[in-house]
Parts: sequence; C-alpha cells; structure tokens
Amino acid sequence: MDRRNFLRYGAAAGALFGAARINPDFFFRSAHAQDARPLVFLSAENITGNWDPTAHTTLSQTNIEGFVMGYLTRAPMRPEKPDEVVYELATEITELDAHRLQIKLREGVTFHDGKPFTAEDVKATFEYGALPDRPKQVYPGPTGTFEVTTPDDHTVIVDTSKGGYGASLFIFLASYLPILSAADVSAGPNGPLSQRLNGTGPFKFVEQRGNDTVMEAFPGYFRGAPKVPGVTFSFVGDATTRMLSLMNGQADVIERLEPEQVETLQAEEGIKLSRLVSVENKYLWFRCSKPPFDNPLVRKAAAHAIDRSMIMEIMGTAGEASSNFVSPIKFGYFDLPNYPEYNPEECQRLLAEAGFPGGEGLPELEYITSTGFYPKTKEYGELITAMLQEQGFPVTLNVMEVAAWNERLYDRPGGGPGHMVDCGWSTGSPEPDLVLRTHFHSSSKRICGIEDPELDAALDEERNAPSMEARKQSLQANLMPMLADKVPALSLFTSVLIHGMRAGVDGLFIYPDGQSDAASATIA
Repeated sequence: MDRRNFLRYGAAAGALFGAARINPDFFFRSAHAQDARPLVFLSAENITGNWDPTAHTTLSQTNIEGFVMGYLTRAPMRPEKPDEVVYELATEITELDAHRLQIKLREGVTFHDGKPFTAEDVKATFEYGALPDRPKQVYPGPTGTFEVTTPDDHTVIVDTSKGGYGASLFIFLASYLPILSAADVSAGPNGPLSQRLNGTGPFKFVEQRGNDTVMEAFPGYFRGAPKVPGVTFSFVGDATTRMLSLMNGQADVIERLEPEQVETLQAEEGIKLSRLVSVENKYLWFRCSKPPFDNPLVRKAAAHAIDRSMIMEIMGTAGEASSNFVSPIKFGYFDLPNYPEYNPEECQRLLAEAGFPGGEGLPELEYITSTGFYPKTKEYGELITAMLQEQGFPVTLNVMEVAAWNERLYDRPGGGPGHMVDCGWSTGSPEPDLVLRTHFHSSSKRICGIEDPELDAALDEERNAPSMEARKQSLQANLMPMLADKVPALSLFTSVLIHGMRAGVDGLFIYPDGQSDAASATIA
C-alpha cells in the first residue's frame, strides 16, 4: 500500500498547487495574564442567531464561529503561500490511497460544555454536515458517497470509494467546517445546535443581547487561556458609525471600510489598518432560473456591457482586479483568456442573436444590491445600471438595507426575487468547489438557480479527478472556461478586506474570509 503522509504529499504536489504547507507552530504562543476588558468587534452584517454552523451561509455568523469553534486545520491563505495548511484539532493527515484519508487528532481537548473531544465528534460533524438539507453544503457529495470510521478515539478514516472522488478533497475542506459535538448533533437541528455554539475554541459563547454576541475567554483552551477576558461582536450596519466608534474608543476592531474611510483613518493617530486580498469575489448573479437570464446569450451580452475597469476605479484599495470565478488565493486560479470583457459591439451582436435587437423586447429588469455591508455597492451598482441601460437593458437598481437584501438573496421555486443580485461569496479554505459547486451545480444552485447538464458534468469531472494534478487540469482546461462562456454570474473583482483597529490591539490574526484568531490578542 502506498502510504503517503500529507506532509510528503504536499511536497510531492508542489508543482501542482505550490505544495500544501503545514506549519504546526503557527498559532502556538505562550499565555499571558488577561487584560481587563473584552475586545469589541463591530460587524457590518446582521446576526441571525442561527447557531448551527451547517445551517447558514452568513459571514457574521461564520466570524463568530471563528472565535468559539475549533477546526481540524486552518488555512491562513496569504498570496505568497495560498495553500498553507495549519494543524489545529488534527495533528497529522495522511493520504492512505486515492480514496482513503487518515486524520490523527489532538488529545486532551475539551468542548466548552466539558465533554472530551474525540473521533466521534469528527465523524458526527462530517456526516451531519453532508446531509442534503444542510444549507452550507460543504462536502463533495452527500453522506452516502463517503464513509467515516473511528479505529480509536483519536483516529478518523474517511473513505470516498462509494462516491468515486478523491479523499484529498477533504484536506482543504477540513479548514472550513467547525467541529461539532457528537452529543449536540445527536439531538438534531432543533436541539442545542440551534440554541447556542459549543466549540473547542478560545472563547465560549455566553449569550445574544440584541445585536451583541457576548463571548468570554475559555480557561480550558488547549493552547492556553486567551489574554483578553472576552469578545463582544456587535452588528452596526452603518459604516460611518463603525468608523466613529473606532475613533472615539468605543470599538477596538471594525470591518469593511469604505475607501474614503481608509484615507481618514490613515491620518488618525492611534489607529492602524489591516489590508488583505480576500477569498471573497464580488459577483453580479444572474437569475438563471427565469427569463431573460435563462438564456446564456443574454447573460453574456450583459457581461460584455460592463466595463470592470471603471468599477475598479470606484473600489480603489477595497478591490483587486481578477478574471475568474474564484479568488486568486484559491486552488486552481488563473486569469481566464475567454473571460467576458467590455465589448459593446459583442453585446449588441449577442442581444440580436437572442432575439432582442438593441434590447427590444426585454422585460423590465430589477438589480438588487445592499448598502452598509460591502463597500461602494450603491456607487458601482449605479454605474453598472447605467452601462446596461446604455446597451438597451431596461434595468432599475434597488438598493436595500442588509437585512432586507439578505432575505431576497437566494434562489427559490419560480426564481429568486429580481433578475440580478450583487453579492460576494467568501469561504475560509483554498478549496474552489466551495464556490463553484455550491453555486453552479444543479444540486445546489444557491443564488443564480442555474440547471445546466454540461456544467454539472464539468463539476463532477473535476470533483472525481484521481489526483490534485488532474483536478487542476480539469478546472483550468474545462470547468472554468465553460463558466466564462455560460456566465451564470459575472465576477466583478476580488474583495480586499480592510479592518481598522486601535493601535493598542496586538496579536490579532485575521483570515482572508474575515474570521479572526483572538487567542493571543492584547489591548494596550
């Protein structure tokens, strides 16, 4: 049997994806005396109170999970090392063969409710998270396509033989879904999972007070008690209010700064900024489940009507130009040569071919966007609307508050609200399937609602490839160019995460999906 340790696997695969890098000491730091007050983090997105990590796709909830929950591995995802993987609850990952992955687990770890962490928790998490009714849908196939066994309390073996896809898919996925307690999972989605978070991370969930999520330091954290006594994570939808709260000392960290706010804070004494190329691309999602965007010719025409360089001028430091459906720090990224570029002539040719010369006969179109969460959505939404109108698309822009926009975001029977929706998608893993399969396979069709047998086949081919090299080849030669041709969405740019924080905040590690590791954070 070819038993390849994941460390050696990464070295051997260096030519394929830059070598999966394991740094076991990345987060290990000595514990110090706790500071006197909690860290105050102001979020740009509302908190839904949906505490089951498999039951939502809300970034604010995911950020809270980063403080409370534990993960088998973590992926820092920096541009210089996009595929680095850091062991957390796992201590070793070994690819036994193409369809079997062995995961060794850390001993002596406990959940916040006092239950010891064991292999049964990993098994329960994998099986529960793969159920078809779980909105997060993070696994390469449903529960019936893989088997999880637990030879002992600290060993897990994942076997994907039934599904026919490689077990290596679970390597990157291990950085994304937090590990749940098997006891919580056994009570079902209406039990403790939906009522509170129970993790192995540095902070323990205490309560929800309106828009404030209150967490306290967990003294039994396996890497040592955090240095601050807690974290208060609060929803403040107005970007100006978040900035002023930071400037007057009411907040320690704020997220999603507008470009002009960056300029203001750069000149502010006692404030520092963090800028990261993120895992989040910003998309204009076409409602492919209803006319006129059920026609790929119309979608492609709309894509050719949009000058993305003008959007980048508006975004300034908050955006990074890219030409693919995943972020540049995702596995398999490259600039697609057939990605739709601004071309009014081609737009008109495609409209005529679709039976709408000059836009004649197109229905009234609604473009839905939000304000207060993503930077400059209203401003570039107005620009996109004007560019589409110039080519004959009868578009009206609907700018909504975050909560109302969230409610109208997803596909539903008969097609989702509106005809186009602006939304980013962020996943804390280098795994591209967390974006591509989630949105473009007919088994998911999250926002755009597309059902396309050719795309399904391309996604399945990539997932079922026997090696990382074959996956990369399938992504770059088949799936990604096909997406650029069918355009179920137009990726406008890659977001840049900009956080403002007080100069006295030190030791806070921010991931490019917006999650934070505050285990070693201090406040001077």
